[in-house]
Amino acid sequence: MRLSKSLIPTLKETPAEAQIVSHRLMLRAGMVRQMASGIYAWLPTGIKVLNKIAQIVREEQWAAGAQEVLMPTIQSADLWRESGRYDAYGKEMLRITDRHERELLYGPTNEEMITSIFRDSVKSYRDLPQNAFQIQWKFRDEVRPRFGVLRGREFYMKDGYGFDLDRDGAVITYKQMMLAYMRTFQRLGITAIPMRADTGQIGGDLSHEFHILAPTGESGVFYDADFEAGDAFAHDDVEKFYEQMTTIYAATDEKHDLATWETIPEARRREGRGIEVGQIFYFGTKYSKSMNFSVIGPDGGKIFPEMGSYGIGVSRLVGAIIEAKHDEAGIIWPDAIAPFKAAILNLRQGDSVTDGLCEELYKALGQDALYDDREERAGAKFAEADLMGHPWQMIVGPRGAANRMVELKRRATGERFELPVDEALAKVRG
Repeated sequence: MRLSKSLIPTLKETPAEAQIVSHRLMLRAGMVRQMASGIYAWLPTGIKVLNKIAQIVREEQWAAGAQEVLMPTIQSADLWRESGRYDAYGKEMLRITDRHERELLYGPTNEEMITSIFRDSVKSYRDLPQNAFQIQWKFRDEVRPRFGVLRGREFYMKDGYGFDLDRDGAVITYKQMMLAYMRTFQRLGITAIPMRADTGQIGGDLSHEFHILAPTGESGVFYDADFEAGDAFAHDDVEKFYEQMTTIYAATDEKHDLATWETIPEARRREGRGIEVGQIFYFGTKYSKSMNFSVIGPDGGKIFPEMGSYGIGVSRLVGAIIEAKHDEAGIIWPDAIAPFKAAILNLRQGDSVTDGLCEELYKALGQDALYDDREERAGAKFAEADLMGHPWQMIVGPRGAANRMVELKRRATGERFELPVDEALAKVRG
């Protein structure tokens, strides 16, 4: 993408409405623009990050055996009355009446709809277990939307749903999803810690939240330093993984147990702040029974499938990752989700040799590069590249270009390398 022809409306000043780092930087870096309270338009660099996160989430769900579906954003109120949640959910639900006076709602979650789909499609115990997910926009009418995409009203979410014949099978699915989540966060380049959680409106008696560590997090977190090792989910033994994840101490301030905390050696105790980016639930037959979804068992009797649901806030992750990875100059994107692998900074626009080498680099990297081809001073180009957080900056001036040399800057560390063109390209490509 050529910056001179791009919709990347960067800002030099911080917007007054932005209260936290991620909101300020997303607006300043031209990733989003607010269209209404808690509702954002995603601009080209923002949507690139959003799609890269979604694709990693999608690939890890596929690897765990989940099937992708796409359900409507608008749901019938009658489905929610079947489960008993329509009146119980509260004002966060956006209720709608169509021209035929039918009551509808903009879905905040999809337990009822997926149960209805399986009720219509799955009849025998032989068809279970099954696991389905989607990545879709949702809406919750927050009374005070704030903090940009961290607490908006419209948000992009992966929600998944497991159906098993018995509790033991449903708990295995739950453990597999926890492993898939930890692998997802590892691929995103972040540290996330699972913590025992309340089930809230979803229901059930088993739930974990996943928190990214960030100084500006909304929750206080306490955890054993053993979580920082990062090797607990490098294997395929789900039972061993789950035991390790649930026996190493981790808790939000709401569930912090001081007596247990004091049994952990002081050198391993860690305290900080966390941003919730995902939650998983096991809730048994709460929805299958209330919505009369059963399958025929091996003896001809009725079995109400045991269920769980599994959510990751994809749009929320964009803000949370920025909260965890930034400095005074701007965003520091992990390589896997950066909108571009590199910014090509032409320091002498109009010089034929410099222009020629920049065009060569741009052609070689294609969509992985943002080419700053503007008639702009070098300092402004450096500042915008730091603000937008590209993992690499490829700096091309007339002296280096004459010798086919490129200066590389690594955004995360500030390290600089002067390399021949081929070596510079190889380093950027990884």
